[in-house]
Amino acid sequence: MKVVVGLGNPGSEYDATRHNVGWWLLDRLAYEWDLPVFERKGRALVTEGSRDEEVFRLMKPTTFMNRSGQALTALADLSEFQPEEDLLIVVDDAALDVGRVRFRPQGSPGGHKGLRSVSQALGSDDYGRLRIGVGPPEDDQDLSDWVLSPMSMEDEDVILGLLPELVRGVEVWGIEGMETAMNDFNR
Repeated sequence: MKVVVGLGNPGSEYDATRHNVGWWLLDRLAYEWDLPVFERKGRALVTEGSRDEEVFRLMKPTTFMNRSGQALTALADLSEFQPEEDLLIVVDDAALDVGRVRFRPQGSPGGHKGLRSVSQALGSDDYGRLRIGVGPPEDDQDLSDWVLSPMSMEDEDVILGLLPELVRGVEVWGIEGMETAMNDFNR
């Protein structure tokens, strides 16, 4: 089983924020793949289904960004689950320009508190991630204020335009592996 976790914040006030682009992609995956409606399971909204004989579980933690790792405790119950091969965390990245994307097999959380929480919960930085660029803060804006603010229509259109390609990228990651996803989709 492949597990794709989109980081974000629960609540309608966060729906259009940069921090929630991980949720945007999971919603698009569920739609494109015709998966069942997300249901609350523990500390996440979860759905799952198959693509090309591979089972995918999609999870949207409901713990708020900084505590995202708490939603991953249920993964310990999955037999043969190996985070370094079977887990992909989808996250916003203010260090990447809007529209840039990076599949990576591992790495440090950097300054991202959601990734830090995931790494703490797993006890490792060895898990896949898909970073979606949301651009750096404008002027002297605080990073927290930036990622918790809605995007401009132009930036939102860029991200929404990427989602069909990223759906394919996640499928490639799950079926063909991280290296192929990196080669085909990083930009």
